[in-house]
Parts: sequence; structure tokens; C-alpha cells
Amino acid sequence: MTIQQQTVDLQTPTGTMRCRIFRPTSPGALPSVIFYSEIFQITSPITRTAAYVAGHGYVVIVPEVFHELNQIGTILAYDDQGKDKGNEDKFTKALTAHDTDTQSIIEWIDSQEYCNGCTGSFGVCLGGHLAFRAALHPRIQASSCLYATDIHSSTIPPGDGKQTIDQLTEIHAEMLMIWGKQDPHVPLEGRKLLYDRLTENNLNFSWHEFNAQHAFIRDEGDRYDPEIASTCYQLTLNLFHRTLR
Repeated sequence: MTIQQQTVDLQTPTGTMRCRIFRPTSPGALPSVIFYSEIFQITSPITRTAAYVAGHGYVVIVPEVFHELNQIGTILAYDDQGKDKGNEDKFTKALTAHDTDTQSIIEWIDSQEYCNGCTGSFGVCLGGHLAFRAALHPRIQASSCLYATDIHSSTIPPGDGKQTIDQLTEIHAEMLMIWGKQDPHVPLEGRKLLYDRLTENNLNFSWHEFNAQHAFIRDEGDRYDPEIASTCYQLTLNLFHRTLR
């Protein structure tokens, strides 16, 4: 399935948010997937992943997650300077500001004739957390969260809301949780905490752990594991095919 791309600027309570849209060229209304990036924003690996998912029959929306803190179009490099800036942004922007971003995206989805209203969320690293948190929104039907950071540690400022782990009863979506066992950002104790809380709150979720490091799906750098990445893509597409179609 061939795809097309476009850029849209959405208005949010915290400023203009640029989003990249990836969708099939074929006619008709399709399900939507909000894809939340790492702290580096819309990099080349994120772009390729978005295109891959869109090619399976989805409208994929990729927001600039730190639009309030950077010039429009900012992409951080995968180096120490980019990492430091991205982490500074992560611990500056409140979770409630991410919530209003999600609301703005859903309103945009509802205004597009090529979106059928069925909506899922997907994310990696910080984006895994944001995809998880997006499931607090009643319109999110399924969420695929890869090595989601900071849920277990509650280290992102909540703003005038609550930490994500304290709002699990508000989630009604089907959740797919994927982790790397060698990921220092979400150690065993953190994974166990989240698994127990998901179980105690009777969430509908599946849980997968792989012998992999953090960012193993990113197709740049020495942590990339193509075979495991392929498996995780299939798990994600299976989830969306089952829940959004």
C-alpha cells in the first residue's frame, strides 16, 4: 500500500503543534494511530516507523512532543547534546500539557473525512509513556507502548493533574506493553511495579519482555535489533487490526 505525507499545524492550549501525517493514497476512511516519538522528536527512524504503520492501512499522526519548548521543526540529534536537551524538555513539560495535545489531535482526526473515528496510540521511550497516557482519553481503543519510561518512577511533572500510574482505573483501552530486559531506564523493579498495578486494576493488557536494550526498535545505532523489532511491529499491527477495524 503506497502512502502520502503532509504537515499540519494544530492549535493547542500551550501553542502551535506541528504534526506529520502519513496515510495511504487509496480512497476511503481509515482508522487513526497517534504515534508519539522519543525525546528527539520526529527523527528519520520515527518517520520510517510512521510510514511503515501507515502502509498497513492507517492514518498515522506524529506530533512534535515538545512544541512549546522548541522552534517548529526542531529535530534533536542522537548525541549527548540532543539527549541532554530532550531530557531537559521531558522534565519541563507537564503531563497535562501532553493531555491537551492529545485532545487537539483527536479533534483534528474528527474533522478529517479520511479518518473513520477509530483511534489507537503507539509510542517508543517517552512516546511509550505518552501512548500509555493517551489511553486515559476515552476515544483511544488500543495502545502499543514500547519501553515506556517514567511511568514507574513518576518523574515527569504532572502539572495540575495526577501521575499516570495513579490513573489506571480510567483506562479502558487494550494495552500492549513491550520491554527490553537490559533497559536501564526501566529496570526489573520498575517493570514489576507497573505489571502489578496493571493486574490489580484489571486492565486488559498483554506483556512482552525481550533480551534487548533500550531503543531496540530504532533503526539507527548499535542497540537496534531488527529481528525483535520485526516481532514488535507485528504485535502492534495485530493489536490495531483486531481493535480498530
